[in-house]
Amino acid sequence: MSTFTIFLILIIIVSLLLMLVIMVQNPKGGGLSSSLGGGGSQVVGGVKKTGDFLDKSTWTLATLLIVLILLSNISLKDDYREADSKLLQGGDIENTVPDSLPEPISTPDSE
Repeated sequence: MSTFTIFLILIIIVSLLLMLVIMVQNPKGGGLSSSLGGGGSQVVGGVKKTGDFLDKSTWTLATLLIVLILLSNISLKDDYREADSKLLQGGDIENTVPDSLPEPISTPDSE
């Protein structure tokens, strides 16, 4: 399994987690924070404000997603660098030049 595949799996997992965290939030200020604790200043399960926790987890997952994407791009370039071309290996290369060139298209004389 290549490093790019590992990064790809991690990117998918982080993306799913990010979607889950975003879906839990309510854009109007409700969401999980209002349904569990009511007020924003109450302590719920050891977290001061559930909204703050969701905001921080959103930013953390988004940052992690960007870092994983950049690292996967670097690992993909490294994988391509390791593979040599057929020219460098001295392998057989198909002839891409045709045996005969096509005849030029004749244009009517402008007399």
